[in-house]
Amino acid sequence: MTTAAPTALLALGALAALVVAVIALRALPRGSVVAWVLVLFFVPVWVGISVGFFWSAITALTVLLLLVSWARVSLRLADGWMAAFLIVLCGMFALKGVALSPTVTAVLEWVVPYVWGRVACARVGVRWVTRTIAGVAVVAAVLGVLEFATSFNPWVLVPGPEPLYSTWSELQPRGGVLRVEGAFGHSIAFGTTLAMSSAFVIAARWRPAPTMLALGALVAAVVLTFSRTGAITLALTITLSVLLLPGLSRWLRAGIVGLGVVVAVVVPVLNSVLGAAGEEAEVSAEYRTDLLVLLRQVDLFGNAGDWATLVSGDFYLGYFERSVDNALLSILLRIGYVPTFLLIVVIFCAVLMMVRRQERSAGAIAVAGQMPSLVVVAMITQYGTFFWFCVGLAITSGAAASGQPDDEIVLERPGRGAGIPVPSRSLWAP
Repeated sequence: MTTAAPTALLALGALAALVVAVIALRALPRGSVVAWVLVLFFVPVWVGISVGFFWSAITALTVLLLLVSWARVSLRLADGWMAAFLIVLCGMFALKGVALSPTVTAVLEWVVPYVWGRVACARVGVRWVTRTIAGVAVVAAVLGVLEFATSFNPWVLVPGPEPLYSTWSELQPRGGVLRVEGAFGHSIAFGTTLAMSSAFVIAARWRPAPTMLALGALVAAVVLTFSRTGAITLALTITLSVLLLPGLSRWLRAGIVGLGVVVAVVVPVLNSVLGAAGEEAEVSAEYRTDLLVLLRQVDLFGNAGDWATLVSGDFYLGYFERSVDNALLSILLRIGYVPTFLLIVVIFCAVLMMVRRQERSAGAIAVAGQMPSLVVVAMITQYGTFFWFCVGLAITSGAAASGQPDDEIVLERPGRGAGIPVPSRSLWAP
């Protein structure tokens, strides 16, 4: 009896706080986007709540925002492909072709962020989302530079449940130097997320001087992750932004080119570190090549099964059981060729937004810049969430820029007469 009362009071207080949060998030759509981006960049993946299973902070917040922030969204054909993926996934789960864990991961970490990207942009507008991501990413980059300078990562002090905490909180060195990780638990996840963010910094339409300073901070932080994937995708994203984003001034384009020259001079520092860890880097590259042997285990539908105990040729496949550092291959092993193909089409639709000038956006360029990373790193920690958010953002930004097509019907909040689009164009179009 003595412990029941405090427990009930705590539960009541938590419920009241949740109600207040829901009301605030619904009433302040711009604040909701800011809160989401702050959690994305500054709350580690091991922070969350356990309700049935563990919900990371960014996943729980994304689901909550979708529940309270639904808005008018014009359906596009990419949504049809994503819906087809979700239907196939649920069918495989019902037929026991895929386990619960991959199903939950696909829904909460791929589909939900994609839908949130569609809804967030529709609610507050492309410019607000772009500038919010740009501003918070710059702060994260500056903190990353400070992390390198002090060799201190404050996020590892935040406690979390095992084994999640020990898996992602351990700092990783390369060549005897600690790699910058921020709150992302891994240097590659941090580097690739900042690489995507560079498109938002350029698209934010700040004055040339602040834009150059912001880009400089992002470049410095990515270099200090000592991640070749982060560096390559950063260079590709900035190049695509300069070439394709409309409305950039000559001064800004010239400044970015100048920054590229400076980086070309600074990059030998990165090479020296990688040179000191030459054997480590070589082993890492060979490991990613060896992963291709797992393609033999992929099925058309569903999980590849207990491949981790098999021997294929000269390879003991259990060697890859701990991790598969290839996003596409990891998805193939989890759910099979056909569902993965549906996801690839959705990504392809987002990239196609760059074709027409009026539909180009930071989201589309961020997704296009990540194409190399999809075959060298898995969608770990917050990186996967941000990637799928950008896919949804690209689709919504393109729709907002081009206007609602005649062959689409607006989807409204459930209960107000939702409609299903009847497309007249090819299903390959975005």
